[in-house]
Amino acid sequence: MENIVEQRVCLKFCVSNDISCGESLKMLRNTYGESCISKTRAYEWYKAFKEGREVVADLPRSGRPSTATTKENIDKIKKLVFENRRMSLRELASEVNISFKSVHNILIDILGMKRVAARLVPKELNFVQRAQRKHVAEDTVSRASTDPNFMKRIITGDETWVYEHDMQTSQQSSEWRLENEPKPKKPRQSRSKIKVMLTVFFNYRGVVHSEFLPKGETVNKEYYLGVMKRLRESIRRKRPDLWQHSSWMLHHDNAQSHTAIIVKEFLAKNSTKVLDQVPYSPDMAPSDFFLFPKLKLPLRGKRFESKYIYSELQAIPQIAYEKCMEDWVKRWRCCIASDGAYFEGDKINLDE
Repeated sequence: MENIVEQRVCLKFCVSNDISCGESLKMLRNTYGESCISKTRAYEWYKAFKEGREVVADLPRSGRPSTATTKENIDKIKKLVFENRRMSLRELASEVNISFKSVHNILIDILGMKRVAARLVPKELNFVQRAQRKHVAEDTVSRASTDPNFMKRIITGDETWVYEHDMQTSQQSSEWRLENEPKPKKPRQSRSKIKVMLTVFFNYRGVVHSEFLPKGETVNKEYYLGVMKRLRESIRRKRPDLWQHSSWMLHHDNAQSHTAIIVKEFLAKNSTKVLDQVPYSPDMAPSDFFLFPKLKLPLRGKRFESKYIYSELQAIPQIAYEKCMEDWVKRWRCCIASDGAYFEGDKINLDE
């Protein structure tokens, strides 16, 4: 505001010295650059000073008190919104018989509400599934609170498709532009049909085992049994402390190949403890909420060979894996506070 007032003072000075408005505007642009007032405003103020105006500040405006933002209208809008949260501003304005702007003011400034897009979730959970999510979360939080090394003993993992080329997100393709510059353009693209299946297992220190699905094979119980054998060998070599005391725990989801009888028998034979993962709960699986998004985001918009993925995995620092484990505990607590419902995007106070 001070900058604008200064420019008005300069315009008034130019008028007093019979400098044309065009020349005055040119000098303002040279001095103030991008913050210079518009040509229209410059000519309006130049004309006003030419006609004898002395004051450079805005004059107080006469107005009338609002008759729309009454307590009665506020209560009406609040009731309508709670009955149907998808009502538009125009529908509310028509229903209450007040202006569109008044409805906007009541909702935003008085009621403190904002329109929020729905978040996609895997499915509509029934009460049994919510209770199961909450029970598993309570059990794991209890174990984590009583055993300080509990999170350090977990090795978690999953499989994911990695495309040779995937589109950039809208956020990635956004650019900083000046107001008068054209918007960036992005051609319509589709993800590559060439893809590889990546299997990764990790703990709080980083990646323990990773491999690609050989061409022509599928992730079935026989293949996953081989993955479990190779994972054990990787733990023996890379995590000797966990291997020596057989203190590590396996965490994976409930995919059919993961829960096959031959896999369960192999894990039981080798006394491998398995941490429960509730179905339809990617929000509580570290591979889904941490590793795969973090790995794939930098690869979007690029074309690369599958071996390049290994270097991207190695580039993720240990501190990121440590934070992932901390966030995992927080997600269990959020699940408990939400009574087993999906919680991502919700503001939950865990201190209460």
